[in-house]
Amino acid sequence: MATMEKILVTGAFGQLGTELRELTTGRTDFLFTDIREEGPVRRLDITDARAVDRFVAENGVTAILNCAAYTDVNRAETDIALCQAINADGPANLARAARRHDAFLIHISTEYVFDGRRRSGGYVENDRRHPLSAYGRSKRDGEDRVRRSGCRSVILRTSWLYSPFGKNFVKTMLRLGAEKPEIGVVFDQVGSPTYARDLAEAVLTVLAQGRNCRGEVYHFTNDGTCSWADFAATIMREAGLPCRIRPITTAEYPSPAVRPACSILSKEKFVRDFGLALKPWENSLKDCLRRL
Repeated sequence: MATMEKILVTGAFGQLGTELRELTTGRTDFLFTDIREEGPVRRLDITDARAVDRFVAENGVTAILNCAAYTDVNRAETDIALCQAINADGPANLARAARRHDAFLIHISTEYVFDGRRRSGGYVENDRRHPLSAYGRSKRDGEDRVRRSGCRSVILRTSWLYSPFGKNFVKTMLRLGAEKPEIGVVFDQVGSPTYARDLAEAVLTVLAQGRNCRGEVYHFTNDGTCSWADFAATIMREAGLPCRIRPITTAEYPSPAVRPACSILSKEKFVRDFGLALKPWENSLKDCLRRL
C-alpha cells in the first residue's frame, strides 16, 4: 500500500482488532483505537460524532475498519441504549466521517440480523432481515445507517467468532472442560464457527480489493457447519479433554435473548468477488488451539 495510507481500526482490544494488530505488526499506516488508551492504541469513542470526525480529519484517514461492537447478547436486552449507541450510532458516525473525507469503510456485522428460520441452504446477502434480539436489531440498524450514508463501504457479516483473545465459546469450553466431567450444550442451533485470525485476513483482502464498493454486503465465515454441541465436542477432542458433551435443546437452556436457530451464511459471493479460499472450521479450530 502507498505510504500515504492511514487506516483507522476501531475496537482494537476486541478479538478481531487484536488479530489485526498482530497481522500488521510493524506497519505505520494502521491507527488502532478503542474506548481506552493503552500503549500504541489511542482512545476514540465512536459514539462521539465530533471526536470521530476530528480524528479522521486530523490523521488524514483513508480507510476505516470498524471492529468495535457491543457483543453481550443477553445483557443487550436490558442495556438497549448503550447497545444501540455502539452498534448503530457508532457506525453512523464513522460512515458520515468516511463520506465527508472520502474514506473507505469496512463495517463488521452479524448473522443475528436474521431470524434463523431459513429451512435450507445458507442466508444470502439480500435475504430479508428479521432480528429477534436487541443485539440483532442494533446491528441491523448499524448496517442501514452505513448504507444510507452513501460512503464507499463494505458490510461484512460473520458468525460464531472465536480466538485466543477475550471471551468466546472456545475459551469457555476449555475452561469448563477442565473443571467438569460433563457439560450440556445446545444441539438445535446450527451455524459456522469463524476464527478471528481468518476473518482478519478476509478484512485485509477486502481493504485491498474492495475500495470502490458502496454499501455492498458480503458474508464471511469458515467453511462447513455444525451445532454448538458438535463444536463443543470437537473442542474437547482436539484439546484432549475427557469432558463429555451432553446435547440439550434451546428450551433446556433459556436465556434473555432469542438466538437464531440457523446461523448459516452463504459465502459464495465473497469467494467469487475476492477469490479468498475458505478454510474448514475444524482446521481453523486446530490453528487456534495451537496458539492457546
